Amino acid sequence: MEFPFNDAPNTAAITCSHVAEGHKPILYVSHDEEDGMWQFLCGKQHEESEARIVSLYSVFMLDHSIAELAGMPYGYVAERVSKETEWSIRKK
Repeated sequence: MEFPFNDAPNTAAITCSHVAEGHKPILYVSHDEEDGMWQFLCGKQHEESEARIVSLYSVFMLDHSIAELAGMPYGYVAERVSKETEWSIRKK
C-alpha cells in the first residue's frame, strides 16, 4: 500500500509504548490543531514515560488502516472500539 499522508514519511508522530511495541492496536488518533502533530494511541490513559516519538511512516507500517485518516483536518480526532470497527471522526 502506498503511503497516503501529505506529510513526509519521516514526520515525527507521537504514540504510546503499547502501540509502538505491538501490544495494543491504535484506537485513538489526534491531529492536533496547535502544531499539526499526529498522535496514535491505544485509547488508554498514559504516563509521560510511556510516550514515544516515531516516524509517521513507522506507524503506517504498524497499521495500514490509519490510511483512512490521512486527510483528517487539524483539530480532529478519530476513535474506534477495536481494530475491526470503523473510525468515528469528530472535531476535538
